[in-house]
Amino acid sequence: MNQSSLALTLFVISVAWSLTAASPASAIDDPSDDQVKLGASIFAGQCSSCHGNNGEGTEENYPDPLTGDASIGELAELISDTMPEEDPDQCVGDDAKAVATYIHHQFYSEAAQLRNRPPRLALQRLTGDQLRQSLSNLYGVFSQIRRDEWNARQTENGMEAKYYTGTKWDDRDRKITRTDPQIDFDFGVDGPKNVDGSDAGIDGTNFHTLWSGGIRVEQTGRYEIVVRSTTSFECTFAHDSYKLIDNHVQSEGRNEFRRSLYLTGGRTYLITINLNQRKRKGATPPSSISLSWVPPGGVEEIIPSRYLVPGWVPPTLRLSTQMPPDDRTYGFQRGISVDPTWDDAVTSAALEFADRVIDEAWPDYRKQNKKSKLSRDELLREFLTQLIEVAHRSPPKQSDANRIVDIVLKENEVEADRIRHAILLTIKSPRFLYPSIDRDRTRSWRAGVQLSLALHDSLPGDRWLVDKINKNELENADQRRRTAIQLVDDARTRAKVREMFHHWLEVTPTDDLRKDEERFAGFDASVVSDLRQSLDLFIDSVVWSEASDYRELMAADWTITSPRLTEFYGDAWKPSEDEASPQVDRFRASVRDRQTHVGVLTHPLVMAKFAHHQTTSPIHRGVFLIRHVMGRTLRPPNSAFAPLSPDLHPDLTTRQRVELQTSPASCQICHAKINPLGFALEHFDAVGRYRKTENSKPIDASGGYTTRDDEDIQFGNARDLGDYVASSPDAQTAFVSRVFQYFVKQPIAAYGPDRLDQLTRKFRESNFNIRKLLVEVAMICSED
Repeated sequence: MNQSSLALTLFVISVAWSLTAASPASAIDDPSDDQVKLGASIFAGQCSSCHGNNGEGTEENYPDPLTGDASIGELAELISDTMPEEDPDQCVGDDAKAVATYIHHQFYSEAAQLRNRPPRLALQRLTGDQLRQSLSNLYGVFSQIRRDEWNARQTENGMEAKYYTGTKWDDRDRKITRTDPQIDFDFGVDGPKNVDGSDAGIDGTNFHTLWSGGIRVEQTGRYEIVVRSTTSFECTFAHDSYKLIDNHVQSEGRNEFRRSLYLTGGRTYLITINLNQRKRKGATPPSSISLSWVPPGGVEEIIPSRYLVPGWVPPTLRLSTQMPPDDRTYGFQRGISVDPTWDDAVTSAALEFADRVIDEAWPDYRKQNKKSKLSRDELLREFLTQLIEVAHRSPPKQSDANRIVDIVLKENEVEADRIRHAILLTIKSPRFLYPSIDRDRTRSWRAGVQLSLALHDSLPGDRWLVDKINKNELENADQRRRTAIQLVDDARTRAKVREMFHHWLEVTPTDDLRKDEERFAGFDASVVSDLRQSLDLFIDSVVWSEASDYRELMAADWTITSPRLTEFYGDAWKPSEDEASPQVDRFRASVRDRQTHVGVLTHPLVMAKFAHHQTTSPIHRGVFLIRHVMGRTLRPPNSAFAPLSPDLHPDLTTRQRVELQTSPASCQICHAKINPLGFALEHFDAVGRYRKTENSKPIDASGGYTTRDDEDIQFGNARDLGDYVASSPDAQTAFVSRVFQYFVKQPIAAYGPDRLDQLTRKFRESNFNIRKLLVEVAMICSED
C-alpha cells in the first residue's frame, strides 16, 4: 500500500469511527460545599499561578497536571508540609484540608478525571497477538473435519503409539497399540517391549513405530524442538505434508536434530514421528529416540506428558513472521501505531499465510470436496469466498468476497497467484485489520467478534461459532452469555489468562535472573525453569479450579513444587502427602506453610524478579505492589536512583539502607507509600528463599498501607500483607480493572463511569470467581 492509499484508508477509518465515538463530557457544576468553596478560594490565591486554574500545570513552574490517587488526607499532609513552596506555613491545618478537598473533588481524583475528560473507545487495529491468532483461526476454518472428536480428547495426555514388526504397514504386523506418556526410549538391540517389560514379539533389528498426536503450546514465543535418535526417522509438524525433520536415511554419527519454531499460545500443533529400524549388513546398531524441547525462558527437557495430545490433531498454522511490539503505555497492549515497519510485517504475515493456504489448506479443501460436481475454478471461488467472509467478519450478503474473487480470477491465470492476490487484498483490508469498523454488520456478527477478540484475541473462526453468528443467535444477552461461557473453556483463553498474569507480575522469558553465585549457589537456569513452570501451574490450578478464587491466588499457603525446587528451597517446598492435591508430571502441590507461601506474592520467581544481584529490593517490590496489586499511581522519580551498595554499609540490613537513602522529605512523598509495602516482603531474599535474619540481625518485615479512604493498615509480615490484599477493596478493584483492560484493550471507563464499580460488585457477589469475571468482561464489551 503506497502512502496516499494508506492515508486515504486511515481517513475513511477515522470518519467511520467518528460516527460511533462517545460524546465529550458536559461541564461540571461549581461545588457548593463550604469546605470545597474555601479550598477553591485558597487555591486560586496561592496555587493556581503555578499549577494552573484547573490543575493542568504551567510550563514555567509545574508542567505536570495535578492528578493521582492519593487520599484527601495524604494530599492535605503533603500540602501542609510543602505548599506553597516559598512559605509552606501559609497553608496548614484546616486550610490545607480544604485545599486538598477542593483539588480532589475538582480535578485530582479518578472520579474528577472521568468527569472532566471521560475516556473514549479508541480506534485500534489488531495487535500482533491478535493478528497471529486471527490468521490461525482463519486457517482453521478449513480443517473442521473430526474437530469435535478431537476437542473431546483435549484432556488426554501423551502420544498415540503403534509398533510394528517387519517392514510393512500391516495391522497383522502391529504388535503394540498404546499411549506413550513421553517419547524417550532406548530400545537397544531387543526392540520395543510391552509396558510391563514383557516381550511383544517385535524383531529388534527390523521394526517401525509411528507416534502421532499434538504438542500443546501455552505461551507464544520461540521454541526449539529436539529429536535425538540412533535410528532413521521422519518428523512432520503442524500439517501432515510438512516434514520438520527428514532423516529417513540415518546419517553416520549424527544423532541430534534441532529445529527452531515461533509458535502461538493456545494452539495444539500436529506432530508425528515415524521411526524405522532396518537390518543392516553385519551387526544392527541399537535403536533409541527422544523428543525434547526448549520452551521460552526454559531449559531443554523431554516434552512432559501434559503438553502432548494423542491421536489425530487438526492442521495448525505455523507462522514465523514476528510482529513489531505494540504500545503498552497504559499497562495493556494496544494496536495504535501505523508505520512502515508494522505495514511491512503485516504484508510478510499475509504472504506467509498465503503460502500455507496454497500448500496445505487449499489441497485439504479439495480432498474434502472430492465428490463435488463443481469445476476446479468454481471450487476455488467457493473456497476464497468462505475465507473472505470470515476474515471480513460478515454474513455472505454483506461480504466483498464476490468483488475480490472476480478481480483475482480476472487478473491472474495461475491458481497460486489467484489465491495469493485474494489473500493480500483480504488481509491488508481495514475490514480485517480494524475490527471495530463493524457498524454495518449484523448484531450477531458485532457481538461474536467482540466476544472472540476479548477471550481468544482473534476473529471468530470455529465453525460452530461462525454458524451461530450467521443464524443471528447472538442477539440477546442470554445467547451471548452462553457463548462466552463456552469460549472461556478453551485453550486460547487459558493461554491469554497466563499471558495476562505474566504481564501483571512482570515476568518474561527474557528476564535476566542471574544472582551472585557465591551467595546463591545452585540458583541456576534449571531452577529458574522449574520456577516458571511452578508459577504457571499454580496460577492454572487456582484459576481453572471450580472455585477459581482470586483470594486463593493472593494468599494461598501452598504452591506447586518439584524435586529440584524442594532441594533448593527446603522443607516448606516438600510435596504434599494429600492424595487430592494437584499433581502434574513431576510437579505437585507443596506442603502448607503460612509464612513461606503467600500466593503469587511470595513466589520465588516474582521475588527474584524484584531483587538485585546480591540483595533484595524493597523499592522494586513496593512499586510493584502499589502499582500492580493495589492499583495506585506513582510519578517517576525526579532523578536517577541507584541503590546504596551493601559494601559501603556492611553492618546495615537492606531495610536500613533503603530507609537511609529515602529519608529526605522529597523522597518520602512517594517512598512513604512504596517502602512500607516492600518491607513486608523482606523475609524473602534475592532468590525468594525464606530467611529470619540478615547480617546476623532479625528481619524487620513490618509495613503498612494507607487506603484510598485514608484507612491506615499495618502489616507484621508477608502473611499479613497477603491476607489483607485478598480482602482489600483497593486490590480487588485494581485486579478487576487490569483483567478488563488486558482482555478488552480499552479502558473500562470508556464503557461508562460506573462500569468498574458494577463489575467489581459482581466479582464480589461471585465469591471472587475469576472465570466468571472473564464472562462478565466479555458481556460488557459485546454490548451494542
